[in-house]
Amino acid sequence: MSAARTMIGTVEAVCVVHDERPIVGPFGRTSIDKRPVAGEVTVTEFGLRGDKVSNTRDHGGLAKAVYAYSAAEAERWEKELGRHLSPGWFGENLRIRGIAVSDAVIGERWVFSSGLVLEVTLPRVPCIVFGRWAGESKWVRRFAEQGDIGAYLRVVVPAAIQAGDSVEVLDPPDHQVTIRDFFGRTASAENLASLIADPEIVPEVLAEATKRLKQSRRKPALS
Repeated sequence: MSAARTMIGTVEAVCVVHDERPIVGPFGRTSIDKRPVAGEVTVTEFGLRGDKVSNTRDHGGLAKAVYAYSAAEAERWEKELGRHLSPGWFGENLRIRGIAVSDAVIGERWVFSSGLVLEVTLPRVPCIVFGRWAGESKWVRRFAEQGDIGAYLRVVVPAAIQAGDSVEVLDPPDHQVTIRDFFGRTASAENLASLIADPEIVPEVLAEATKRLKQSRRKPALS
């Protein structure tokens, strides 16, 4: 780990699925409709109690137990789209203020005032379901190109959480690969190799980082 960085944020909202919605496709339903809940919500290694994952191929699991989105990034989208985007609109479990979620370093840990500890793992990849949910022209492409995609986290220490809890960001790893870098494939081969060498890397991140490192090494050199 590098020298500890401390960043303090606040949980603006805790969101779980409001209602599963029918969709065309192999899973038949989506749990993207998340909405804020009042009071404490227990967080286990599989995510928030009361939440649900319909598409278990692409979402959920230990490495994607919790999805967080930045309040500042949501507000930027509100200005561009000209409408209010309430907590949960992005399908997030946590709307966080004071932390640049998409610029979090993979492997850094978030320590909440309730005792909950989460670890940043992977970027969210927008899909056609999200595009239909948003109802905006060319939404998936726009969302991806902007790069404000939010972060998945795994649960290191389970505990309850509620709106108003503080969160402290500690111990960013030395590899410096951020969620935005990883999603946009802009991380250097050197930093990807450093990420892969991290003894604490989770298997899902290792597999994806290894694939991306191989791809980066196949790119022809610029003349």
